[in-house]
Amino acid sequence: MSHLPAMEVPSRLTRLRAAIERAELDCLLVTHLPNIRYLSGFSGSAALLAVTGDAAVLVTDGRYAEQAPAEIESVGADIGVVVSGDRQREEIRAVLRDRGRIGLEGEHVAHAAWLRYCEDWFPGADVRSTSGIVEALREVKDAGEIARIRAACSIADAALAEVRSGLADGPTEAEFRLELDTAMRRRGSPEVSFETIVASGPNAAKPHARPTDRRIVEGDLVVIDFGAMVDGYHSDMTRTVMIGTPSQTQQRMLEVVGEAQSAGVAAVAAGVAAATVDAACRDVIDEAGWAAAFLHGTGHGVGLDIHEAPRVGARSDATLTAGQVVTVEPGVYLPEHGGVRIEDTVVVCDTGAEPLTLAPKLTSVT
Repeated sequence: MSHLPAMEVPSRLTRLRAAIERAELDCLLVTHLPNIRYLSGFSGSAALLAVTGDAAVLVTDGRYAEQAPAEIESVGADIGVVVSGDRQREEIRAVLRDRGRIGLEGEHVAHAAWLRYCEDWFPGADVRSTSGIVEALREVKDAGEIARIRAACSIADAALAEVRSGLADGPTEAEFRLELDTAMRRRGSPEVSFETIVASGPNAAKPHARPTDRRIVEGDLVVIDFGAMVDGYHSDMTRTVMIGTPSQTQQRMLEVVGEAQSAGVAAVAAGVAAATVDAACRDVIDEAGWAAAFLHGTGHGVGLDIHEAPRVGARSDATLTAGQVVTVEPGVYLPEHGGVRIEDTVVVCDTGAEPLTLAPKLTSVT
């Protein structure tokens, strides 16, 4: 989307080098593709990025001989590109030659790959496992990143508005999922953020149910959890739609979760503990007598990954910072009545939260 503002990609390598130095490393081999995209702008499916104190080189294969340099140039990153063919190891070793302390992204390197790096790629080097070095840089979004997440949220809002009334026609969960996913793609989302959840009736009481051939009928609560993508950035939203007239318990579930979600969003602000946001939601649900029916944490960060830091839960030790993008998604799940979850993606601001998902809540169709 050409109208979106530029992201601050060139400064990211400077920030990363400072983080590498703080970690007492001489260099970092970045293997996690979202981290590579964050640092370089490269969106392909195969690459390694070697970063030292004075150089950065992306190594990829022949499929991306034109794409990689073009994408890196478009964001202004000072990164060289090597098209390796089958010489990936040799190219990386050339960049990292004589670098004594080599960092590898421990959370993204399988054990077999770790052994290969240590024994074959960098024999004799001091190879160290790292955790969250690039991810920590990604937590606070710049204006360009927030604009992309906002655009993805707008696509999701519009797609749901287009297809929601079709729930009254009795589609299966899988059929409605296909309609919603297609609507997001028509509006410019090249892929969906994750496997869309459409869960109705008893399935709605399963927080991460997968769409089935169950037909949606009157009296169902339908939990719809979905997201679009723009330029690699995700959105995440859940809405619960009532089919027909709710029972007394279903109406109370809708009201309680709505109140809990509003309380959680109201608690979001820079300097607030993430656990405090979780508590704001949980207190409302606890007071209603459904503490045991809130089966998951309240939220998570959103960006180039659909789930990233900070975690918003009772045991989170994170403190929210302006520019982070997080979800607030309390729920109540009662197998005999169904389930209700309401989720918004919001930007953490100095004095509160800016919601990016704007679709109506507590809706019904007949």
